[in-house]
Amino acid sequence: MRGEYKVPGGKLVAADVEVAGGALTEVSVSGDFFLEPDAALAVIDESLRGRPADARVADLTTAIEDGLRRAEADGRFDAPVQMVGFSAEAVAIAVRRALGHATSWQDHTFEVIHPGPLPPAVLGALDQVLTEELAAGRRGPTLRFWEWDERAVFIGSFQSLRNEVDPEGVAKHDVTVVRRISGGGAMFMEAGNCITFSLVVPASLVDGLSFEQSYRFLDDWVIGALGDVGVRATFSGLNDIASPAGKIAGSAQKRLAGGAVLHHMTMAYDIDADKMLEVLRIGREKLSDKGTTSANKRVDPVRSQTGLPREQVIDAFIAHFRSRYRTVDGELRPEELERAQQLVEEKFGNPEWTARVP
Repeated sequence: MRGEYKVPGGKLVAADVEVAGGALTEVSVSGDFFLEPDAALAVIDESLRGRPADARVADLTTAIEDGLRRAEADGRFDAPVQMVGFSAEAVAIAVRRALGHATSWQDHTFEVIHPGPLPPAVLGALDQVLTEELAAGRRGPTLRFWEWDERAVFIGSFQSLRNEVDPEGVAKHDVTVVRRISGGGAMFMEAGNCITFSLVVPASLVDGLSFEQSYRFLDDWVIGALGDVGVRATFSGLNDIASPAGKIAGSAQKRLAGGAVLHHMTMAYDIDADKMLEVLRIGREKLSDKGTTSANKRVDPVRSQTGLPREQVIDAFIAHFRSRYRTVDGELRPEELERAQQLVEEKFGNPEWTARVP
């Protein structure tokens, strides 16, 4: 059995394993990583033999680290161990994939959906609907790009409404406020000023990854897509993507008990900073993090750095995703839209939900 794991920003790790009696009997680790000294590779393999076939990533990682530490203390190496482009944890993830506990991108076919404009509350409700549909086995992994016509603010599941949103600015600019099911920060969204997508995947795709690792793993293709349109981007902090000009995008997640993960990203295309400051209670420091130092400027890292219309950027993103993963064209199903509308009435359009954290 073989499993592979590509470290975001790093190297590929592969593990070929054999199992007997519920334990690993043979393990062979390989990849395009760098490892010194050479003898450390055999120690990694030895450290994993005999481990339970259902061992968690943390347990396998500890076994590798302990094995390397003992070998170094016993004088088996002529130099300290250096792992470049990978880690003991990356090896453990590859082993879990080989054992069938975790899946890779190549194990799935992704539906790509880009429907026309929908009301903000429906957009929020669809995140819950599609994630629940995947957990129930009625839908496969899905990449959905958002479109909308109204001004809206989406606040994170755990944010305080009064601390994040200015009611006078909301009334002045006719803004719809929607609370997401995912965490993270508030997003001010006028039609055409952001690029937003939701990625719904099975939990097996991020098996063994910490939250921080899963953000980078699920957003690795975004770094490549930005490169295709001329933006040199890197990961920043827990869940952000930045360029030399400042922050470009932020992600949020929600994991359901049924085994589905919602991964959500919003990217600043061309935001009216004056309006945003009137609607959101954010300070100058946070605004400067978004790529501008004056409220009289626009937050436009994607527009200014690409010189492309928003539609072209989205098309390039979809093309890049298709070039890396197996995809099919998809669409929202009538029953999904019906369920979303029901959730708007019960939850996402309900003031009690919106103000659940006052």
